[in-house]
Amino acid sequence: MRRLVLLALVATAVLLGPVACTRRVGPHPGQLELGMVTDIGGLGDKSFNDSAYRGLLAARKSLGAYIQVLQSRSAADYQPNLIALSSGHFNMVYAIGFLMSRDLDDVAKGNPQQHYAIVDAVVDEPNVLSVTFKEQDGSFLAGALAAMVSKTHRIAFMGGQDIPLLRKFEAGYIAGAREIDPSIHVDVKYIGSFEDVAAGKEIAGVLYNSGDDIIYAAAGKAGLGVMDEVKNHRHDFVIGVDSNQDSLVPGKVLTSMVKRVDVAVFDVARAIQLHQPLQGHLELGLKDGAISLTNFAYTKHEIGKANLARLAAIKRAIIDGRIVPPDTREALSTFKTVPL
Repeated sequence: MRRLVLLALVATAVLLGPVACTRRVGPHPGQLELGMVTDIGGLGDKSFNDSAYRGLLAARKSLGAYIQVLQSRSAADYQPNLIALSSGHFNMVYAIGFLMSRDLDDVAKGNPQQHYAIVDAVVDEPNVLSVTFKEQDGSFLAGALAAMVSKTHRIAFMGGQDIPLLRKFEAGYIAGAREIDPSIHVDVKYIGSFEDVAAGKEIAGVLYNSGDDIIYAAAGKAGLGVMDEVKNHRHDFVIGVDSNQDSLVPGKVLTSMVKRVDVAVFDVARAIQLHQPLQGHLELGLKDGAISLTNFAYTKHEIGKANLARLAAIKRAIIDGRIVPPDTREALSTFKTVPL
């Protein structure tokens, strides 16, 4: 499997708004043209879609790309949005999110001249580049950190939808926690939605009140409900996901499990500009620099130097292959802790 070579991403100021979604001025002849269809939740989710958009903005800034974004308000928008960008003028059309896989498969078959890239799913068509991540790598580190910091020996995982992709987060998180504390209790809850902020807040309240003092919220926009609820619990924490969410509630977000969708989007565009387009299936993880925890800007004092050193040792063990985080519930059931 070919790995994506991660390039440095130019720091870009992010302005989210209608200007990103409206085609007002056409591209110049020969200009790199990039289109993007967001997942439901759209821009402003402070997570998955925003991360992808940062990559597109970086391509505009440093590669001179012309960009156009169409937002999906519901699943019914996926196929029309993909078709709208399938004129053949775009060098690449990005489909952001696994929920688009079936629609993209249909659209790609009907538009063989157009090149597409989908994030978080595999679409087996010759004109589709599939980019997936080893979310279990970063989730293992998040679980280990949660077990180190937890005072109640009870933590929780909250997912958006109970699907194979989210089970990678779940399995990695639980295995990482057990690496530190084999007897730790981990509650698992799924909201059933990536958009329902109110439900995220309500479920988080139940979990915190039941004794879970750290919740890993892998729920897209719905995870913002956990961010809001944690403010009401003095000694509790939340772990963010996809983007660096540490500053959303400074000191209450223990860390974020960052998935560099922005870098993947940028590097795919960069490869096109270099006339070295990427093809097939790219799977990116901790070893590639595509998955990481944040630098604990607000919580280092809560974690402590000894725990940070222990976490660094676990990270090295994953990169070296001594620890292989499970990516399914079945793999979790047979996972054995590794002495370090």
